Amino acid sequence: MLQLVVCMKQVPMVSELPWNSKTGTLRRELADGMMNPACKHALEAALQIKHTTPACITVVSMGPSLAEEILREALALGADQGILLSDKRLAGSDTLITSHALAKTIEKKCPTFDLILCGCHTSDSETAQVGPQIAEELNIPCVAYIDRHKSSEKYVCISRVIDGFVETIEMDFPGLVTVSTTCHIPRYVPLKGVQNAFQSPNIHHITIEDIGFSKDFVGTKQSPTKIVHVYSPTTRKKNVVLEGSPRHVVDQLFEQFGDRIGSVLEKDLI
Repeated sequence: MLQLVVCMKQVPMVSELPWNSKTGTLRRELADGMMNPACKHALEAALQIKHTTPACITVVSMGPSLAEEILREALALGADQGILLSDKRLAGSDTLITSHALAKTIEKKCPTFDLILCGCHTSDSETAQVGPQIAEELNIPCVAYIDRHKSSEKYVCISRVIDGFVETIEMDFPGLVTVSTTCHIPRYVPLKGVQNAFQSPNIHHITIEDIGFSKDFVGTKQSPTKIVHVYSPTTRKKNVVLEGSPRHVVDQLFEQFGDRIGSVLEKDLI
């Protein structure tokens, strides 16, 4: 039986992103949480593997205790168990410490994993770094932004679009993939699944001591990334009036903005 691990994150609702101006971190306690959209695609990819090959799906997350909601949602969709690394000492950790903590969680709690699946990015930071960094921590191969896959008991055959070309890759287990949002459309949560998920005892809460961290560990102090300043950008517009005959206006348009138009159309207009 394949052992699949899906790493997921609870993110603030897209319309609610309150920042702490002093620390540069999100004030997650002030916004309603939801499962990161890209993580839903990763979970769907795992569920499709489970549909064709005997597999056990473990969903893993790091966050506050409220993040248990997304693990329950994952169970309702078909995951088998959930692990929540919840510890205030990890608050404010950057992607390096986050990936290190998740890798240690997988090593301790899912040592016989075959494939780790992650969303390609998160809606609250968009770094796309944690998945590949977990692979580096675990010293396993990684393929990012996969679109399609076909798994056996020993390897996975995957495809992705890179620079306009379709790549087909075979990767032996164990390994890690990040799943793009172009395929693996997430399914809806069944009502019966919700009831079973909230009655399930298969959600396990752990702290940093459970993964071998010192009790004096502080994520913000260990993180090499430091936020200097956070601000909301202001939109600035400049109006340009082109005058003359239609032919003259078109000539002026391409003379002044041809490069920008070409980059949007991905064509050389000269």
